[in-house]
Amino acid sequence: MGRFRQKRSLFGIFTLGLTVFGGFEGAIAQDFNTSIGDNGIQATTLHSEPYDLLGRKIAIGQVEIGRPGKFGLDKRAVWQPQLGLSQLFFLNEKATPDDHVDDHAGMVAGIMVGQDKRQLGVAPEARLFSSAIGSTDDSAQPEECLATQHIARQNGGDVRAINFSFGESLSRDPRPNPALDGNALLTQCLDWTARVYDVLHVVAGNQGTGGIPIPTDHYNGITTAYTTRFQGDTFNKIDFANLSSLPVGSGSRLIRQEINTGSRRAISLSAPGSQLNLITTFNKIDRVSGTSFAAPHITGTVALLQEFSDRQLKTQADPWSLAARRHEVMKAVLLNSADKIADTGDGKSLEMTRTILSKQNRTWLEGDAYKNPDIPLDIEMGTGQLNAQRAYQQLAAGQWSTTAPVPSRGWNYDKISAQEFQDYHFAMPLQRDSFVALTLTWDRWVDLNDQNNNGLYDVGESFTDRGLNDLNLYLLPADADNLGDAVCRSTSPVDSVEHIFCPVPQTGKYKVRVVYAEQANQATQDYAIAWWTATTP
Repeated sequence: MGRFRQKRSLFGIFTLGLTVFGGFEGAIAQDFNTSIGDNGIQATTLHSEPYDLLGRKIAIGQVEIGRPGKFGLDKRAVWQPQLGLSQLFFLNEKATPDDHVDDHAGMVAGIMVGQDKRQLGVAPEARLFSSAIGSTDDSAQPEECLATQHIARQNGGDVRAINFSFGESLSRDPRPNPALDGNALLTQCLDWTARVYDVLHVVAGNQGTGGIPIPTDHYNGITTAYTTRFQGDTFNKIDFANLSSLPVGSGSRLIRQEINTGSRRAISLSAPGSQLNLITTFNKIDRVSGTSFAAPHITGTVALLQEFSDRQLKTQADPWSLAARRHEVMKAVLLNSADKIADTGDGKSLEMTRTILSKQNRTWLEGDAYKNPDIPLDIEMGTGQLNAQRAYQQLAAGQWSTTAPVPSRGWNYDKISAQEFQDYHFAMPLQRDSFVALTLTWDRWVDLNDQNNNGLYDVGESFTDRGLNDLNLYLLPADADNLGDAVCRSTSPVDSVEHIFCPVPQTGKYKVRVVYAEQANQATQDYAIAWWTATTP
Protein backbone atom coordinates (compact mmCIF):
# COMPACT_ATOMS: atom_id res chain seq x y z
CA MET A 1 0.00 0.00 0.00
CA GLY A 2 1.13 3.53 -0.66
CA ARG A 3 1.68 6.21 1.95
CA PHE A 4 -0.15 9.46 1.27
CA ARG A 5 1.87 12.40 0.10
CA GLN A 6 1.70 14.96 -2.67
CA LYS A 7 2.91 13.35 -5.84
CA ARG A 8 6.05 15.02 -7.16
CA SER A 9 6.12 15.53 -10.90
CA LEU A 10 9.14 15.11 -13.14
CA PHE A 11 9.87 18.81 -12.77
CA GLY A 12 10.06 19.28 -9.04
CA ILE A 13 6.73 20.92 -8.19
CA PHE A 14 3.71 19.27 -6.75
CA THR A 15 0.63 17.96 -8.46
CA LEU A 16 -2.45 16.83 -6.61
CA GLY A 17 -2.34 13.08 -6.21
CA LEU A 18 -1.30 10.10 -4.14
CA THR A 19 1.68 7.84 -4.36
CA VAL A 20 0.76 4.90 -6.55
CA PHE A 21 -0.20 1.61 -4.96
CA GLY A 22 1.87 -0.35 -7.47
CA GLY A 23 1.90 -0.85 -11.22
CA PHE A 24 1.06 -4.10 -12.97
CA GLU A 25 1.66 -4.28 -16.69
CA GLY A 26 -1.16 -5.72 -18.74
CA ALA A 27 -3.39 -6.41 -15.75
CA ILE A 28 -6.98 -5.29 -15.85
CA ALA A 29 -8.68 -4.56 -12.53
CA GLN A 30 -12.22 -5.73 -11.99
CA ASP A 31 -14.74 -3.09 -13.08
CA PHE A 32 -11.90 -0.96 -14.43
CA ASN A 33 -14.17 1.92 -15.46
CA THR A 34 -16.11 1.95 -12.19
CA SER A 35 -15.55 5.66 -11.57
CA ILE A 36 -17.31 6.63 -14.79
CA GLY A 37 -19.90 3.83 -14.63
CA ASP A 38 -22.90 3.06 -12.44
CA ASN A 39 -20.84 3.04 -9.24
CA GLY A 40 -19.36 6.41 -10.14
CA ILE A 41 -20.67 9.33 -12.17
CA GLN A 42 -22.84 7.21 -14.54
CA ALA A 43 -21.23 8.66 -17.67
CA THR A 44 -21.18 5.29 -19.45
CA THR A 45 -24.99 5.42 -19.53
CA LEU A 46 -24.69 8.54 -21.69
CA HIS A 47 -22.27 6.72 -24.03
CA SER A 48 -25.00 4.25 -24.98
CA GLU A 49 -28.26 4.57 -26.87
CA PRO A 50 -30.48 6.48 -26.80
CA TYR A 51 -28.03 9.18 -25.67
CA ASP A 52 -24.96 8.30 -27.78
CA LEU A 53 -22.82 11.04 -26.21
CA LEU A 54 -19.03 10.72 -26.45
CA GLY A 55 -17.95 14.38 -26.57
CA ARG A 56 -17.66 14.48 -30.36
CA LYS A 57 -16.17 17.73 -31.78
CA ILE A 58 -16.07 19.33 -28.32
CA ALA A 59 -12.81 21.00 -27.34
CA ILE A 60 -11.64 20.82 -23.73
CA GLY A 61 -8.30 21.82 -22.22
CA GLN A 62 -5.64 20.76 -19.74
CA VAL A 63 -3.01 22.86 -17.98
CA GLU A 64 -0.53 21.33 -15.56
CA ILE A 65 3.14 20.67 -14.90
CA GLY A 66 3.68 18.18 -17.71
CA ARG A 67 1.71 16.93 -20.68
CA PRO A 68 0.50 13.57 -22.02
CA GLY A 69 2.65 11.62 -24.43
CA LYS A 70 1.53 11.36 -28.05
CA PHE A 71 2.37 8.67 -30.58
CA GLY A 72 4.37 10.10 -33.48
CA LEU A 73 5.79 12.88 -31.31
CA ASP A 74 7.25 11.23 -28.22
CA LYS A 75 9.44 8.12 -27.92
CA ARG A 76 7.75 7.21 -24.64
CA ALA A 77 4.47 6.96 -26.55
CA VAL A 78 5.72 4.40 -29.08
CA TRP A 79 3.07 1.99 -27.78
CA GLN A 80 0.42 4.32 -29.22
CA PRO A 81 -1.59 5.53 -26.20
CA GLN A 82 -5.24 5.83 -27.14
CA LEU A 83 -5.98 9.43 -26.20
CA GLY A 84 -8.04 12.04 -28.02
CA LEU A 85 -5.23 14.59 -28.15
CA SER A 86 -5.66 17.45 -30.60
CA GLN A 87 -2.63 19.62 -29.85
CA LEU A 88 0.12 19.70 -27.24
CA PHE A 89 2.00 22.77 -26.05
CA PHE A 90 4.69 24.03 -23.73
CA LEU A 91 3.20 27.26 -22.36
CA ASN A 92 2.05 29.00 -25.57
CA GLU A 93 4.30 27.20 -28.05
CA LYS A 94 4.04 23.85 -29.77
CA ALA A 95 5.42 20.97 -27.74
CA THR A 96 8.80 19.58 -28.73
CA PRO A 97 9.35 15.80 -28.86
CA ASP A 98 9.92 14.07 -25.51
CA ASP A 99 9.96 17.31 -23.50
CA HIS A 100 7.69 17.64 -20.44
CA VAL A 101 6.03 14.24 -20.95
CA ASP A 102 4.55 13.30 -17.59
CA ASP A 103 2.69 10.27 -16.22
CA HIS A 104 0.43 12.41 -14.06
CA ALA A 105 -0.72 14.50 -17.03
CA GLY A 106 -1.23 11.36 -19.09
CA MET A 107 -3.40 9.71 -16.45
CA VAL A 108 -5.48 12.87 -16.00
CA ALA A 109 -5.94 13.08 -19.78
CA GLY A 110 -6.98 9.44 -19.84
CA ILE A 111 -9.89 10.11 -17.50
CA MET A 112 -11.13 12.80 -19.87
CA VAL A 113 -10.43 11.43 -23.36
CA GLY A 114 -9.12 7.88 -22.93
CA GLN A 115 -10.05 5.56 -25.81
CA ASP A 116 -8.27 2.43 -24.57
CA LYS A 117 -10.68 -0.41 -23.81
CA ARG A 118 -8.84 -0.88 -20.51
CA GLN A 119 -9.60 2.70 -19.46
CA LEU A 120 -12.35 4.47 -21.29
CA GLY A 121 -12.52 8.21 -20.69
CA VAL A 122 -15.59 10.19 -19.72
CA ALA A 123 -15.64 11.80 -23.18
CA PRO A 124 -13.49 9.56 -25.42
CA GLU A 125 -14.27 11.48 -28.62
CA ALA A 126 -13.64 14.97 -27.22
CA ARG A 127 -10.68 17.00 -28.49
CA LEU A 128 -8.10 17.71 -25.79
CA PHE A 129 -5.69 20.65 -25.97
CA SER A 130 -2.95 20.30 -23.36
CA SER A 131 -0.20 22.68 -22.21
CA ALA A 132 2.70 21.94 -19.87
CA ILE A 133 4.07 24.74 -17.72
CA GLY A 134 7.32 22.93 -16.96
CA SER A 135 9.83 23.40 -14.16
CA THR A 136 9.47 25.90 -11.31
CA ASP A 137 12.94 27.13 -12.21
CA ASP A 138 11.44 28.73 -15.29
CA SER A 139 7.68 29.00 -14.67
CA ALA A 140 5.49 30.60 -12.03
CA GLN A 141 2.03 32.16 -11.97
CA PRO A 142 2.64 34.52 -14.94
CA GLU A 143 3.67 31.61 -17.16
CA GLU A 144 0.79 29.49 -15.86
CA CYS A 145 -1.60 32.29 -16.79
CA LEU A 146 -0.04 32.48 -20.25
CA ALA A 147 -0.61 28.74 -20.75
CA THR A 148 -4.20 29.08 -19.52
CA GLN A 149 -4.95 31.87 -21.95
CA HIS A 150 -3.31 29.94 -24.80
CA ILE A 151 -5.48 26.88 -24.21
CA ALA A 152 -8.63 29.03 -23.92
CA ARG A 153 -7.86 30.51 -27.36
CA GLN A 154 -7.56 27.14 -29.12
CA ASN A 155 -10.19 25.72 -31.47
CA GLY A 156 -11.04 29.22 -32.65
CA GLY A 157 -11.62 30.36 -29.07
CA ASP A 158 -14.22 27.64 -28.51
CA VAL A 159 -12.88 25.56 -25.62
CA ARG A 160 -15.73 24.64 -23.29
CA ALA A 161 -13.78 23.63 -20.14
CA ILE A 162 -10.17 23.52 -18.91
CA ASN A 163 -8.85 21.08 -16.30
CA PHE A 164 -6.29 22.14 -13.66
CA SER A 165 -4.88 19.15 -11.76
CA PHE A 166 -2.04 21.07 -10.19
CA GLY A 167 -1.61 23.94 -7.77
CA GLU A 168 0.69 26.81 -6.88
CA SER A 169 2.22 27.34 -3.47
CA LEU A 170 1.42 30.38 -1.33
CA SER A 171 5.11 30.37 -0.40
CA ARG A 172 5.94 31.20 -4.04
CA ASP A 173 3.31 33.94 -4.28
CA PRO A 174 5.15 37.29 -4.47
CA ARG A 175 2.41 39.23 -2.69
CA PRO A 176 3.12 40.39 0.86
CA ASN A 177 1.29 38.12 3.30
CA PRO A 178 -0.37 36.02 0.55
CA ALA A 179 -3.67 34.35 1.36
CA LEU A 180 -6.46 32.48 -0.41
CA ASP A 181 -8.46 35.66 -0.98
CA GLY A 182 -9.00 35.26 -4.71
CA ASN A 183 -6.32 37.76 -5.67
CA ALA A 184 -3.26 35.71 -6.56
CA LEU A 185 -2.35 36.42 -10.18
CA LEU A 186 -3.22 32.91 -11.37
CA THR A 187 -6.57 32.98 -9.55
CA GLN A 188 -7.46 36.33 -11.09
CA CYS A 189 -6.30 34.99 -14.46
CA LEU A 190 -8.74 32.09 -14.23
CA ASP A 191 -11.64 34.40 -13.44
CA TRP A 192 -10.67 36.81 -16.22
CA THR A 193 -10.30 34.07 -18.85
CA ALA A 194 -13.58 32.46 -17.74
CA ARG A 195 -15.40 35.71 -18.48
CA VAL A 196 -13.51 36.78 -21.61
CA TYR A 197 -13.29 33.36 -23.30
CA ASP A 198 -16.45 31.84 -21.79
CA VAL A 199 -14.73 28.71 -20.48
CA LEU A 200 -15.45 26.67 -17.36
CA HIS A 201 -12.34 26.12 -15.26
CA VAL A 202 -12.29 22.93 -13.16
CA VAL A 203 -9.66 22.97 -10.40
CA ALA A 204 -8.49 20.10 -8.20
CA GLY A 205 -8.98 20.91 -4.50
CA ASN A 206 -6.44 20.77 -1.69
CA GLN A 207 -5.43 17.55 0.05
CA GLY A 208 -2.86 15.71 2.14
CA THR A 209 -0.23 17.93 3.71
CA GLY A 210 -1.33 20.92 1.64
CA GLY A 211 0.97 23.61 0.34
CA ILE A 212 -0.35 24.14 -3.18
CA PRO A 213 -3.74 25.84 -2.83
CA ILE A 214 -3.65 28.44 -5.63
CA PRO A 215 -5.98 28.69 -7.68
CA THR A 216 -8.58 26.81 -5.60
CA ASP A 217 -9.88 30.21 -4.46
CA HIS A 218 -11.23 31.20 -7.88
CA TYR A 219 -14.84 32.35 -8.18
CA ASN A 220 -16.02 31.66 -11.73
CA GLY A 221 -15.38 27.94 -12.06
CA ILE A 222 -15.56 24.71 -10.05
CA THR A 223 -13.18 23.41 -7.38
CA THR A 224 -13.53 19.72 -6.58
CA ALA A 225 -13.04 17.36 -3.67
CA TYR A 226 -12.73 13.61 -4.22
CA THR A 227 -14.79 10.68 -3.03
CA THR A 228 -13.96 7.10 -2.15
CA ARG A 229 -15.91 3.85 -1.92
CA PHE A 230 -17.55 3.22 1.43
CA GLN A 231 -19.18 -0.05 2.52
CA GLY A 232 -19.35 -1.38 -1.02
CA ASP A 233 -18.30 -0.59 -4.56
CA THR A 234 -20.05 2.77 -4.87
CA PHE A 235 -18.23 6.10 -4.64
CA ASN A 236 -20.17 7.86 -1.92
CA LYS A 237 -17.91 9.37 0.76
CA ILE A 238 -15.46 12.28 0.93
CA ASP A 239 -11.98 10.84 1.37
CA PHE A 240 -10.09 11.74 4.54
CA ALA A 241 -7.18 13.17 2.54
CA ASN A 242 -9.26 16.15 1.33
CA LEU A 243 -8.35 19.39 3.08
CA SER A 244 -11.89 20.72 3.11
CA SER A 245 -13.09 20.89 6.69
CA LEU A 246 -13.94 23.52 9.24
CA PRO A 247 -10.67 24.63 10.95
CA VAL A 248 -11.36 23.21 14.39
CA GLY A 249 -9.51 20.69 16.53
CA SER A 250 -6.29 18.97 15.55
CA GLY A 251 -4.98 20.00 12.17
CA SER A 252 -6.90 23.27 12.22
CA ARG A 253 -3.82 25.37 11.47
CA LEU A 254 -3.06 23.40 8.30
CA ILE A 255 -6.69 23.47 7.16
CA ARG A 256 -6.98 27.21 7.80
CA GLN A 257 -4.08 27.75 5.38
CA GLU A 258 -5.75 25.60 2.73
CA ILE A 259 -9.28 27.06 2.67
CA ASN A 260 -10.51 30.46 1.54
CA THR A 261 -10.21 33.47 3.79
CA GLY A 262 -13.43 34.57 5.46
CA SER A 263 -16.62 32.55 5.07
CA ARG A 264 -16.45 31.93 1.30
CA ARG A 265 -16.47 28.24 0.45
CA ALA A 266 -13.99 26.68 -1.97
CA ILE A 267 -15.37 23.22 -2.81
CA SER A 268 -18.18 23.36 -5.37
CA LEU A 269 -18.61 19.67 -6.19
CA SER A 270 -17.09 16.27 -5.50
CA ALA A 271 -16.25 13.43 -7.87
CA PRO A 272 -14.64 9.96 -7.64
CA GLY A 273 -10.89 10.01 -7.12
CA SER A 274 -9.84 7.17 -4.83
CA GLN A 275 -7.82 4.12 -5.91
CA LEU A 276 -8.44 4.51 -9.63
CA ASN A 277 -6.60 2.18 -12.01
CA LEU A 278 -5.11 4.38 -14.72
CA ILE A 279 -2.78 3.80 -17.66
CA THR A 280 0.66 5.41 -17.41
CA THR A 281 2.84 6.80 -20.17
CA PHE A 282 4.81 3.53 -20.00
CA ASN A 283 1.68 1.46 -20.75
CA LYS A 284 1.38 0.16 -17.23
CA ILE A 285 -1.59 0.41 -14.92
CA ASP A 286 -1.14 2.25 -11.63
CA ARG A 287 -3.63 2.61 -8.83
CA VAL A 288 -3.74 6.26 -7.79
CA SER A 289 -5.86 8.63 -5.74
CA GLY A 290 -6.37 12.36 -5.38
CA THR A 291 -8.32 15.42 -6.41
CA SER A 292 -6.18 15.47 -9.56
CA PHE A 293 -8.21 12.53 -10.77
CA ALA A 294 -11.59 13.79 -9.58
CA ALA A 295 -11.44 17.06 -11.52
CA PRO A 296 -11.19 15.47 -15.02
CA HIS A 297 -14.44 13.57 -14.37
CA ILE A 298 -16.15 16.98 -14.26
CA THR A 299 -14.25 18.39 -17.25
CA GLY A 300 -15.09 15.32 -19.33
CA THR A 301 -18.76 15.55 -18.34
CA VAL A 302 -18.87 19.09 -19.72
CA ALA A 303 -17.85 17.66 -23.10
CA LEU A 304 -20.73 15.16 -23.02
CA LEU A 305 -23.24 17.85 -22.13
CA GLN A 306 -21.90 20.19 -24.78
CA GLU A 307 -22.14 17.54 -27.49
CA PHE A 308 -25.81 17.19 -26.57
CA SER A 309 -26.23 20.96 -26.53
CA ASP A 310 -24.69 21.34 -29.99
CA ARG A 311 -26.96 18.57 -31.25
CA GLN A 312 -29.95 20.49 -29.95
CA LEU A 313 -28.76 23.67 -31.63
CA LYS A 314 -28.22 21.87 -34.93
CA THR A 315 -31.76 20.50 -34.94
CA GLN A 316 -33.13 23.86 -33.75
CA ALA A 317 -34.75 22.20 -30.78
CA ASP A 318 -36.99 24.29 -28.56
CA PRO A 319 -36.50 25.60 -25.91
CA TRP A 320 -32.79 25.97 -26.64
CA SER A 321 -30.25 28.68 -27.46
CA LEU A 322 -26.53 29.36 -27.58
CA ALA A 323 -26.80 30.22 -23.89
CA ALA A 324 -26.40 26.48 -23.24
CA ARG A 325 -22.71 26.93 -24.03
CA ARG A 326 -22.19 29.49 -21.25
CA HIS A 327 -19.83 28.47 -18.48
CA GLU A 328 -22.25 29.85 -15.88
CA VAL A 329 -24.95 27.51 -17.24
CA MET A 330 -22.65 24.50 -17.12
CA LYS A 331 -21.70 25.33 -13.53
CA ALA A 332 -25.34 25.73 -12.47
CA VAL A 333 -26.39 22.50 -14.21
CA LEU A 334 -23.55 20.41 -12.73
CA LEU A 335 -24.00 21.74 -9.20
CA ASN A 336 -27.79 21.55 -9.16
CA SER A 337 -27.96 17.96 -10.42
CA ALA A 338 -25.43 16.54 -7.95
CA ASP A 339 -26.31 13.56 -5.76
CA LYS A 340 -26.91 14.34 -2.06
CA ILE A 341 -29.57 12.10 -0.52
CA ALA A 342 -30.70 8.81 -2.06
CA ASP A 343 -34.32 8.87 -3.19
CA THR A 344 -36.53 6.25 -1.54
CA GLY A 345 -38.55 5.74 -4.71
CA ASP A 346 -41.26 8.35 -4.19
CA GLY A 347 -39.40 11.04 -6.11
CA LYS A 348 -39.34 13.43 -3.18
CA SER A 349 -35.53 13.47 -3.12
CA LEU A 350 -35.53 14.27 -6.84
CA GLU A 351 -34.57 10.73 -7.91
CA MET A 352 -31.04 11.08 -6.53
CA THR A 353 -29.14 7.81 -6.80
CA ARG A 354 -27.10 7.78 -3.58
CA THR A 355 -26.40 9.47 -0.27
CA ILE A 356 -23.03 11.23 -0.11
CA LEU A 357 -21.24 11.22 3.23
CA SER A 358 -18.71 13.60 4.73
CA LYS A 359 -15.46 12.38 6.25
CA GLN A 360 -17.35 12.07 9.56
CA ASN A 361 -20.22 10.11 7.90
CA ARG A 362 -22.60 13.07 7.98
CA THR A 363 -25.05 13.79 5.19
CA TRP A 364 -25.60 17.11 3.42
CA LEU A 365 -28.68 17.61 5.61
CA GLU A 366 -26.49 17.58 8.72
CA GLY A 367 -24.09 20.25 7.47
CA ASP A 368 -24.16 24.01 7.94
CA ALA A 369 -25.02 24.66 4.28
CA TYR A 370 -28.42 23.09 4.90
CA LYS A 371 -29.02 24.97 8.13
CA ASN A 372 -27.53 28.41 7.40
CA PRO A 373 -28.93 30.47 4.47
CA ASP A 374 -25.69 32.48 4.29
CA ILE A 375 -23.70 29.31 3.45
CA PRO A 376 -24.61 27.83 0.04
CA LEU A 377 -22.00 25.06 -0.18
CA ASP A 378 -21.05 22.25 2.17
CA ILE A 379 -17.42 22.78 3.12
CA GLU A 380 -16.46 19.19 2.27
CA MET A 381 -18.66 18.24 -0.70
CA GLY A 382 -20.03 21.49 -2.14
CA THR A 383 -23.49 20.63 -3.51
CA GLY A 384 -22.79 16.87 -3.52
CA GLN A 385 -21.23 14.39 -5.95
CA LEU A 386 -21.20 14.73 -9.73
CA ASN A 387 -23.74 12.61 -11.58
CA ALA A 388 -23.34 12.93 -15.35
CA GLN A 389 -26.67 11.31 -16.17
CA ARG A 390 -28.56 13.64 -13.83
CA ALA A 391 -26.64 16.59 -15.27
CA TYR A 392 -27.88 15.51 -18.70
CA GLN A 393 -31.44 15.38 -17.39
CA GLN A 394 -31.04 18.85 -15.89
CA LEU A 395 -29.69 20.33 -19.13
CA ALA A 396 -32.10 18.43 -21.40
CA ALA A 397 -35.06 19.97 -19.54
CA GLY A 398 -34.35 23.09 -21.58
CA GLN A 399 -34.12 26.84 -21.19
CA TRP A 400 -37.13 28.65 -19.73
CA SER A 401 -37.49 32.37 -19.04
CA THR A 402 -39.56 34.41 -16.62
CA THR A 403 -42.08 35.37 -19.31
CA ALA A 404 -44.27 32.30 -18.65
CA PRO A 405 -44.67 29.61 -15.95
CA VAL A 406 -41.79 27.13 -15.97
CA PRO A 407 -41.81 23.30 -15.76
CA SER A 408 -40.60 21.33 -12.76
CA ARG A 409 -37.05 21.12 -14.12
CA GLY A 410 -35.03 23.49 -16.29
CA TRP A 411 -32.48 26.29 -16.51
CA ASN A 412 -32.03 29.81 -17.82
CA TYR A 413 -29.35 32.35 -18.68
CA ASP A 414 -30.42 35.95 -18.23
CA LYS A 415 -29.41 39.32 -16.84
CA ILE A 416 -30.71 41.40 -14.00
CA SER A 417 -30.31 45.06 -13.01
CA ALA A 418 -29.22 46.34 -9.61
CA GLN A 419 -31.93 46.47 -6.93
CA GLU A 420 -34.35 44.52 -9.13
CA PHE A 421 -35.73 40.99 -8.95
CA GLN A 422 -36.99 38.33 -11.35
CA ASP A 423 -39.55 35.61 -10.58
CA TYR A 424 -39.81 32.09 -12.01
CA HIS A 425 -43.32 30.74 -11.39
CA PHE A 426 -43.72 26.97 -11.38
CA ALA A 427 -46.54 25.86 -13.66
CA MET A 428 -47.55 22.95 -11.41
CA PRO A 429 -47.96 22.74 -7.62
CA LEU A 430 -44.99 21.41 -5.67
CA GLN A 431 -45.51 18.37 -3.48
CA ARG A 432 -45.40 18.62 0.30
CA ASP A 433 -42.19 17.24 1.87
CA SER A 434 -40.54 16.96 -1.53
CA PHE A 435 -37.19 18.67 -1.98
CA VAL A 436 -36.45 21.63 -4.21
CA ALA A 437 -32.95 22.08 -5.69
CA LEU A 438 -32.06 25.58 -6.93
CA THR A 439 -28.67 26.91 -8.04
CA LEU A 440 -27.74 30.44 -9.09
CA THR A 441 -24.29 31.23 -10.53
CA TRP A 442 -22.61 34.42 -11.75
CA ASP A 443 -19.11 35.80 -12.27
CA ARG A 444 -16.77 37.93 -10.26
CA TRP A 445 -15.53 40.74 -12.54
CA VAL A 446 -11.77 40.83 -13.10
CA ASP A 447 -10.13 43.25 -15.54
CA LEU A 448 -6.80 42.89 -17.33
CA ASN A 449 -4.39 45.77 -16.91
CA ASP A 450 -3.47 45.63 -20.58
CA GLN A 451 -0.30 47.71 -20.85
CA ASN A 452 0.18 47.27 -24.59
CA ASN A 453 -3.54 47.28 -25.48
CA ASN A 454 -3.35 44.06 -27.46
CA GLY A 455 -6.32 42.49 -25.68
CA LEU A 456 -4.17 39.62 -24.38
CA TYR A 457 -2.44 38.80 -21.15
CA ASP A 458 1.34 39.16 -21.45
CA VAL A 459 3.91 38.17 -18.84
CA GLY A 460 4.51 41.22 -16.66
CA GLU A 461 0.91 42.43 -16.79
CA SER A 462 -1.55 42.22 -13.92
CA PHE A 463 -5.26 42.12 -13.14
CA THR A 464 -7.67 44.21 -11.12
CA ASP A 465 -10.42 42.69 -9.00
CA ARG A 466 -13.56 44.79 -9.45
CA GLY A 467 -15.47 42.79 -6.90
CA LEU A 468 -18.50 40.56 -6.81
CA ASN A 469 -22.06 41.76 -7.20
CA ASP A 470 -24.36 40.25 -4.58
CA LEU A 471 -27.26 38.14 -5.88
CA ASN A 472 -29.65 36.21 -3.65
CA LEU A 473 -32.09 33.37 -4.19
CA TYR A 474 -35.50 32.68 -2.61
CA LEU A 475 -38.32 30.12 -2.78
CA LEU A 476 -41.63 31.86 -2.13
CA PRO A 477 -45.32 30.98 -2.22
CA ALA A 478 -46.62 32.03 -5.64
CA ASP A 479 -48.78 34.84 -4.22
CA ALA A 480 -46.16 36.24 -1.81
CA ASP A 481 -44.08 39.36 -2.42
CA ASN A 482 -42.46 39.83 0.99
CA LEU A 483 -39.06 38.15 1.25
CA GLY A 484 -39.89 37.45 4.86
CA ASP A 485 -42.42 34.91 3.58
CA ALA A 486 -39.73 32.86 1.82
CA VAL A 487 -39.85 29.18 2.77
CA CYS A 488 -36.18 28.76 1.80
CA ARG A 489 -33.40 31.19 0.90
CA SER A 490 -29.72 31.37 -0.03
CA THR A 491 -28.19 34.74 0.79
CA SER A 492 -24.40 34.47 0.95
CA PRO A 493 -22.75 37.90 0.86
CA VAL A 494 -19.41 36.52 -0.37
CA ASP A 495 -19.99 33.56 -2.73
CA SER A 496 -20.60 33.66 -6.49
CA VAL A 497 -23.12 30.85 -6.16
CA GLU A 498 -26.37 30.50 -4.25
CA HIS A 499 -27.80 27.04 -3.64
CA ILE A 500 -31.04 25.86 -2.05
CA PHE A 501 -31.92 22.28 -1.18
CA CYS A 502 -34.95 22.25 1.09
CA PRO A 503 -38.30 20.50 1.59
CA VAL A 504 -41.60 22.07 0.52
CA PRO A 505 -43.71 22.79 3.66
CA GLN A 506 -47.15 22.52 2.02
CA THR A 507 -48.42 21.35 -1.36
CA GLY A 508 -49.12 24.40 -3.47
CA LYS A 509 -47.94 26.88 -6.08
CA TYR A 510 -44.47 28.40 -5.63
CA LYS A 511 -42.02 30.68 -7.38
CA VAL A 512 -38.26 31.26 -7.37
CA ARG A 513 -37.03 34.84 -6.94
CA VAL A 514 -33.60 36.10 -8.04
CA VAL A 515 -32.63 39.38 -6.36
CA TYR A 516 -29.75 41.68 -7.30
CA ALA A 517 -29.16 42.94 -3.77
CA GLU A 518 -25.91 44.93 -3.90
CA GLN A 519 -23.80 46.35 -6.74
CA ALA A 520 -19.99 46.14 -6.71
CA ASN A 521 -19.21 46.63 -10.42
CA GLN A 522 -21.56 46.43 -13.41
CA ALA A 523 -25.13 47.69 -13.00
CA THR A 524 -26.40 44.71 -15.00
CA GLN A 525 -25.37 41.20 -13.98
CA ASP A 526 -25.47 38.08 -16.18
CA TYR A 527 -26.48 34.93 -14.31
CA ALA A 528 -27.44 31.30 -14.80
CA ILE A 529 -30.06 29.44 -12.82
CA ALA A 530 -31.06 25.77 -12.67
CA TRP A 531 -33.97 24.18 -10.82
CA TRP A 532 -35.23 20.67 -10.09
CA THR A 533 -38.48 20.01 -8.23
CA ALA A 534 -41.03 17.26 -7.63
CA THR A 535 -44.49 18.28 -8.72
CA THR A 536 -47.71 16.78 -7.39
CA PRO A 537 -48.61 13.35 -8.83
